[in-house]
Amino acid sequence: MGLWDTITGRSRPKRANLDALFLVPSAAITLQTAAGLNPTGDGSVCFRAAAGAGFHQTQDEIVALLRGAADAPEVQISTDSYGFTWLQVHRDPDDTGGLCTDLHAVNTTLESEGFGPGLLCSLIPFADPSGRRVGLVYLYKKGTFYPFAPTGEQQRDNLLELQVRDTLRDELPIEPELSGWLALWGAPGL
Repeated sequence: MGLWDTITGRSRPKRANLDALFLVPSAAITLQTAAGLNPTGDGSVCFRAAAGAGFHQTQDEIVALLRGAADAPEVQISTDSYGFTWLQVHRDPDDTGGLCTDLHAVNTTLESEGFGPGLLCSLIPFADPSGRRVGLVYLYKKGTFYPFAPTGEQQRDNLLELQVRDTLRDELPIEPELSGWLALWGAPGL
């Protein structure tokens, strides 16, 4: 932080550690054994789309990159009711490592092309045999994860979220402030 930032009371935001996404495959094994939650094979990156040809070209290049791989995942783009864009990737549920690599590539490409400020989060959903779902949400601007477990229209399973937090506390950088655990109503895969 520079002198001018100190005088004006400004601070620089924490830089995202996108490599934390590569911790999720290990955490997935822990969720399977400790809580019976299995990866769904879905994952997504949420961002605010920028106006202009440069952004749309970057987005098209990302989709082409993902679809051009030898083991190409399914890729979709959608927009939610809040105006955020979701780039969704689907792989075999047993390929959590490949899914995290895809999400990392999307995030780093957007960041390197100057669209990092529009990144909101990445989401990796899990489900148990009874149908309960929980998503591991990676907050781009904080570099932390939190669980989100919707149970219906504007309702969530706080007990499951706390159970997942406690289960993964030693494996992932968990968002410490519960007020930072944003609801992602209507998120793809949940």
